[in-house]
Amino acid sequence: MLPPGPRLPAAVQGLGFALRRRQTIAAIARRHGPVFTIAIPLFGDVVVIADPTMARQLFTTSTDRVVNIRPNLGRVLGSGSIFSLDGRDHRRRRRLLTPPLHGKRIRLYEAVVAEELEAESRSWPIGTPFPTLEPMMRVTLNVILRTVFGAQGTELRTLREIIPPMVEVGSRMATIPDIPISLGRMDPRRRFAARRATYDHLVRSLITQARNDSRLDERDDILALMVQSRYDDGSAMTDAEIADELLTLLVAGHETTATTLAWAIERLQRHPALLDALVREVDAGGDELIAATITEIQRSRPVIDFAGRHVVDDMIELGPYRIPKGYNIMVAISLLHDDSRHFRDPERFDPERFLGSTPGPAWLPFGGGTRRCIGAAFAQMEMDVVLRTLLRDFTVEPTTSRGERWHSRGVAYAPGDGGRVTLHRRRDR
Repeated sequence: MLPPGPRLPAAVQGLGFALRRRQTIAAIARRHGPVFTIAIPLFGDVVVIADPTMARQLFTTSTDRVVNIRPNLGRVLGSGSIFSLDGRDHRRRRRLLTPPLHGKRIRLYEAVVAEELEAESRSWPIGTPFPTLEPMMRVTLNVILRTVFGAQGTELRTLREIIPPMVEVGSRMATIPDIPISLGRMDPRRRFAARRATYDHLVRSLITQARNDSRLDERDDILALMVQSRYDDGSAMTDAEIADELLTLLVAGHETTATTLAWAIERLQRHPALLDALVREVDAGGDELIAATITEIQRSRPVIDFAGRHVVDDMIELGPYRIPKGYNIMVAISLLHDDSRHFRDPERFDPERFLGSTPGPAWLPFGGGTRRCIGAAFAQMEMDVVLRTLLRDFTVEPTTSRGERWHSRGVAYAPGDGGRVTLHRRRDR
């Protein structure tokens, strides 16, 4: 038995999802409950889940029975991307990539994040409102270029030029179906392919340099670590696989982290008491409130609203439902985060709800299970360092203006006005 769903024609359901995704899903959930079936362009027949128990059940289902949602970012990022891999291949790759993005390793990158924020902020207007999304995009991009690629000089400048438009076009491509005909100069696939060719040429050169570097073992960038990494059988990643994975880290981490930071600034200036408390904590060297604040920003303003799987077994059971082969199953992160059964007064921005406590199973900004975002720890570190540095060096001018609307950039949701803020240099610094 499949969950209930709207009886509207599939074309109407799809149009609502394509044009107003968050509003459409919320409206269906109000009518049919936290689990329902919908027809979506690109993804076909989809079961949507906004129940943490079922979400956990899905995320712990054997990878022989469910695989990554189809289609996924792998069709944009390449066959060597972790998004394209399933089963044993995915597990092997994940084990290989986990060490550089966790634990003591990422602490080495904290100084890089602070340096990039400080360099970017030197050009910010003082006392004049400006959008923070693009500046944060530049910060997170430069952090990735330095920590992941180890790029410098001309290579750094070229990557800095081609990556932003490449990520923007790729994000849009990931949410629209493949069209069997060419649209000429207006075709986003054509623009993406041209930039991808430049990227591949440059990154293959960086990989070759790394393989020939006699002091490779002294480097701490993630490219160098990938080149040196070996699977259990002693084999190494190919150049094509490394290029795809490096692009994956860019797309999956660069835009989402920057967007969350823009939302953070958008939220904080509308809560002056919290802002003052955060400044006091940062000045005193504390970390509890700022960690809770980041957690609440991710709850109240999730930039990614779905995490999904695709059924490859004949059928799987989720609660009372039986989902047949060929269906996609999406966990509706935004619905879970807005549910009063899991978060009291969910419409209220309240970091104190996470003070001294660990987020429950309904908090899923990084997805879950074996496909939980592999760069989650890196992203958390980056957001923490950026916000600390910002509050240390600047005073954020509070505002009483209405909060910014949600704006879809394709895969991610950003503040509609770019997270506008007015800053002043701290005189006590």
